[in-house]
Amino acid sequence: MRLIINQMLVRPATLICKLRSMGNAKSYLQNGIGSPMLFQTANRPCGVMAAPYSSYNIKIKTGDRKKAGTDANIRIILHGADGQKTSPAKLDNLFRDDFERGRTDNFTVKDDVEIKDISKIELWRDKSGVSSNWYVDTVEVWNEACPEETFVFPIYRWVKDNYHYSIFHLDTFLPQDDPNSDQRHMEIADKRRTYEVTQKVKGATSQVKQIPDDEQFSFDYKWNIATRKIKMIAQSKIISLVSGTWESLSHLKNVYTSEILKEPTSTTRWSNDIFFGLQRTANMNHSVIQLCTKIPDNLAVTEDMLRPFLEGWTLKQVFDTNRLFMVDYKILEGLPCKNENFVVCAPIALFFLNGEQHLVPIAIQLKQKPAKDNPVFIPTDPTWTWMMAKMWFNNADASYHQSLTHLGFTHLLMEGVVVVTHRNISQSHPLFKLLAPHYLYLIAINTRGLELLVSEGGWVDKTMNIGIKGMFELIRRGINVWRMDQHGTLPEDLKARGMSNPKVLPNYHFRSDALPLYWAINNYVKKYVKLYYDTPDKITGDWEIQNWAKELVKPREEGGCGLLGVPGNGTIESQEQLIIILTSIIYTCSVAHAATNFPQYDEYAFPPNYPASLSGKPPTDKTPLDEKDILKALPDKPTTLDVMVVTKILSDKGTKSLGDFEVQYIFDPPARKIVQEFRDELAEISKQVKEKNKTRNPPYEWLDPDVVPNSISI
Repeated sequence: MRLIINQMLVRPATLICKLRSMGNAKSYLQNGIGSPMLFQTANRPCGVMAAPYSSYNIKIKTGDRKKAGTDANIRIILHGADGQKTSPAKLDNLFRDDFERGRTDNFTVKDDVEIKDISKIELWRDKSGVSSNWYVDTVEVWNEACPEETFVFPIYRWVKDNYHYSIFHLDTFLPQDDPNSDQRHMEIADKRRTYEVTQKVKGATSQVKQIPDDEQFSFDYKWNIATRKIKMIAQSKIISLVSGTWESLSHLKNVYTSEILKEPTSTTRWSNDIFFGLQRTANMNHSVIQLCTKIPDNLAVTEDMLRPFLEGWTLKQVFDTNRLFMVDYKILEGLPCKNENFVVCAPIALFFLNGEQHLVPIAIQLKQKPAKDNPVFIPTDPTWTWMMAKMWFNNADASYHQSLTHLGFTHLLMEGVVVVTHRNISQSHPLFKLLAPHYLYLIAINTRGLELLVSEGGWVDKTMNIGIKGMFELIRRGINVWRMDQHGTLPEDLKARGMSNPKVLPNYHFRSDALPLYWAINNYVKKYVKLYYDTPDKITGDWEIQNWAKELVKPREEGGCGLLGVPGNGTIESQEQLIIILTSIIYTCSVAHAATNFPQYDEYAFPPNYPASLSGKPPTDKTPLDEKDILKALPDKPTTLDVMVVTKILSDKGTKSLGDFEVQYIFDPPARKIVQEFRDELAEISKQVKEKNKTRNPPYEWLDPDVVPNSISI
């Protein structure tokens, strides 16, 4: 204690802060420790006796956004919990260009007012300088006399000129509790003008009318698809793909000679029935397969036809033991293609789980209605004929994958959700802070993708049979059946397809890896919701989430998202409803998108394996075919190169791993603890996935949490 007294005589303010952390400083002094003068210091605010003024350190991080830096004059007032406040202070470091984009600046402010607890800051700028606009991420403040007590003020706003922003410590309030209600209403009104909802394609999903500056990429190199494509072609030195068609399949395999465009894993497996079955369970189109409990009326198969492939089982035994599965693409029937020279099938296929636990195809019918020119193809058909049937099936599968599983059910559906979130929920809302990391770059990549890839004459028109005409028609069909409480809620989706039991199709890798991630997200969301909504009236009284819920279900033609199956159907009354909605959004933006996006190069880059484009007509009989027929159907060299390059770019990871947020919105200590628990759970899941992949052939890497990004950013 004598040492403490000696320190106190030298730096009384610092000691008083330490004593506060130990307990009541007054009690130590009243027990005979210190002089009357020091007792007076203990009863005064932190550090008053140390100097005639107080010194505050202020750290400001300017956002990494286009034009985020400013030349304006910045001023600040610090407010205490007891009503005290400092004089306005100009923040300026001599001979330094402060407030540059993406940079952190430190300032020292001295004032004759001593504030113990800095509860609020008042921040504003003028219009001076060449560029006065300013976007701020965070402000941190601490009193030099109490350096261990740092007060954080999340801003994440564009600062208007001459508007005094009041930001409270941690800035986390439900709207009914926010002391800055006028500022909050003003900011939401601004957001509603900036984030307008529209339908860019009639009958399709809701999107943002015009991309806000806030949503633009802060840098272009990674997402500039056109530039990257040119650079990649140059680096790969593939000059043999400029023109012409393929001479042989071995010739096609020989083009993968660079480190940039490596040979995809599918080149050695594409003709294998086991690999074809694996494409239904451990690849991009993972949520179409369903348990088959009876033969569909429009599938022209008989038990005699299937018997050679059932390993001695009767059809009844196969049904009873859950060993028959089906993929039915009725939704593709009558789908338009890019022109009259191209077609797309609407196939039905049966898959059998054999004794070695491999899923293998046993019947493929390429059109919905049985007919003489629509036979059922089976594995004992002529080799190249069976391969051609599988290729046309995969062409339909690829059409569904790119239109719905990938673009429609992740990118475009979630864009509408992002827009109505910004329109209705304040940056100060705890739910905005929960969701924001999973929205990063989504609108930007959608805008870039629709301009370059899904536009008239763009990549989709060049490389897919259906073109954008068929793609948008398929999206229209799909979003009119997609439901958040089924398709957007993984356990319910698995249940609806008869796939929820882990004993059914045990090597269903997508289910095995996606479910733990779904429940980890659900657990994370549940803890977070319960932290802020501990009573039902806090949910019903939160007008921001109620307005948000209304716009989620509001018809697209009227300016809403038009989502089906949203719990509460526009009115959220319980924790359970809110948890399902939030889990669905975060899961879709992270896990669902990762599973359908990142395997693209391995699947598409070798066209016979997963052809987005096929020429000619699908086979109408079982006439034996040969390799030349396969080559004739495949896309030419330039189209193949287009597919290779773009799917390689799309397969690159765009943001950090799930839970490792690029921008930290959450500062509330109890919420930070929940985030850390989420990260710990993800780390454990990652270990489990890596262990499972040691025995998988090939490994299923796409849902390792280390691989899954936070958002749809590519």
